[in-house]
Amino acid sequence: MTTTAIAISGGIDSLVAAYLLKDAGHDVVGIHFTTGYERESSVQISRQIRNIGDRLGIKTEIADCSSEFKSKVVDYFIRTYLNGQTPNPCLVCNPCIKFGAVLDIARRDFGASRLATGHYARVISSAGGRWAYHFIKKSPPEENSRIRWHLLKGLDAKKDQSYFLAFLSQEQLASACFPLGEMTKSQVRELAVSKGLVPIVKEESQDVCFIRGTDYGEFLVQECGIKLEPAQSKTGLKPVLPEPGAIEDMSGKILGEHRGLHLFTVGQRRGINCPAAEPYYVARIDRQNNRLIVGFKQDLLTWECRVSGINWIAQEPASPVKVFVRVRYRHQAVSCTLFPQDRRTAIVRFDSAQSAVTPGQGAVFYDGDEVLGGGWIEG
Repeated sequence: MTTTAIAISGGIDSLVAAYLLKDAGHDVVGIHFTTGYERESSVQISRQIRNIGDRLGIKTEIADCSSEFKSKVVDYFIRTYLNGQTPNPCLVCNPCIKFGAVLDIARRDFGASRLATGHYARVISSAGGRWAYHFIKKSPPEENSRIRWHLLKGLDAKKDQSYFLAFLSQEQLASACFPLGEMTKSQVRELAVSKGLVPIVKEESQDVCFIRGTDYGEFLVQECGIKLEPAQSKTGLKPVLPEPGAIEDMSGKILGEHRGLHLFTVGQRRGINCPAAEPYYVARIDRQNNRLIVGFKQDLLTWECRVSGINWIAQEPASPVKVFVRVRYRHQAVSCTLFPQDRRTAIVRFDSAQSAVTPGQGAVFYDGDEVLGGGWIEG
């Protein structure tokens, strides 16, 4: 029997996913990967993961991914913010850590052919004109270059997490397993109660799991290792970063001063502190000139954006095509026309103007329930 690894976080979703795999007859090993940003000590984590394994009746192991997580996820997060853009670390973590480093460990150390997670999404294959739901099969995926893997939304529209998986490759999707794809969150909760599956992590996982007990600005200052230099003041020292700069309206009028561009993202209202007849929102971040450009809500509307670094899961289009796009996770997919510029770059023209289309965020393309691919918004 082949082995299926399950990424165990300690939350209800991964617990139920592990239970479903074991109940379906899979040989299951649980892997909890550490990032180096946990609140708990290594001893506490080891005890908790071992207890989960005992409850589920599966072997559980801990994988140290702290080095990869820092270099590939946290450094990306910092670099993107300091470039005046807004990162989405989950879009990087899934292909680089979960279906990168953790999948490699699962294969090398435990002989696993697949990695399962608690994502609300589905992966199916199209082989011989037939579509097969991957979770049902216990055998490893067939080695066939003609098989194409398709990523679909989860059945539960409110919990669908296909957006976060848009950068997975065909090879990664071939080894991916999402047991919760055909379930709703309420069904998952009911099953957990009926089977006595008590999570050790009570709250829902957040987009930025490595920032705890502080805000983004403080985290960036801490992680960047702010340096001090002599200053012409009585204190004798001043921070090099963050650097204050001008807050300007859309016409270039100076309204005030910001405390550092790292504290802001496009569409943000909080922290601007410039009185006006109606609220100001961040419209643009000018990193080169250290300016924060603000406007009113109508100033956030845009009709198009450029998307680069596109990962195509489906066959990439050779000509303009009508698709649906989400420009952030909580965004309702909207109709647009995608104009390919080259294999990994496109111009996206919305059918209706969209608000707060934010550089650095992911634009994920859909055809109905199917994820076609995703890339990074440039502006």
